[in-house]
Amino acid sequence: MTRSGSKLRNLYRSPIGKKIVTGITGLGLTVFVFEHMIGNLKFLFSDAGYNEYAHFLISFGPLLWIVEIGLLIFVIFHIAVGINIAIGKRRARGTDYLKYESAGAPSRQTISSRSMVVTGAILGVFLVFHLFSFKYGAYYETTVNGVVMRDLAALMREKFAHPGYAFGYPAVVLLLALHLRHGIWSAFQSLGATKPSLTPIIYSIGGLIGLLIAVGFLIVPIAIYFGWV
Repeated sequence: MTRSGSKLRNLYRSPIGKKIVTGITGLGLTVFVFEHMIGNLKFLFSDAGYNEYAHFLISFGPLLWIVEIGLLIFVIFHIAVGINIAIGKRRARGTDYLKYESAGAPSRQTISSRSMVVTGAILGVFLVFHLFSFKYGAYYETTVNGVVMRDLAALMREKFAHPGYAFGYPAVVLLLALHLRHGIWSAFQSLGATKPSLTPIIYSIGGLIGLLIAVGFLIVPIAIYFGWV
């Protein structure tokens, strides 16, 4: 192995390197989730517009596959390294604390930070369920402006007509908001892109972004279930 390769491996194995990996992958996944949320909101305006948007993404073909593979790699590294960091912290601590309290700045010890592994694991399982429900779910066809395409809007209406989907999805995206509340701040801190004086601002921004994404995702299931769209 070359010297540069050895340095990269040592950096990856170090606590700082692991935090950098989770920071980069976390921010990358946050950007994707935000864009996915914006795309979902197109459903509120018209089924045809939503199906055209989905068809447009599919039309990228191999390029889309490369993006999806990249996202999968990000997810795997983010989960694996995150769990590794959590295990390392537990071993270093020795015994768990009998009582948790918010440590405040600069540690930001909150329910959001303490539940990162749990919420991350739930989100990982949910991702698999989500893919099998929609990306690899039932295939319906429709024609929009003379173009035959997948009727993903019909599948959305079918799934979210059931209370388990309509209320289960919002419950999970609220956990996503909790995960992002601490995760975004932690990512910037790990990458050295924040100062102590900016910590409260970035932490608040992370919470607002998480809440915005959660609200954006839960609108569609609730609107479909109650027949608002």
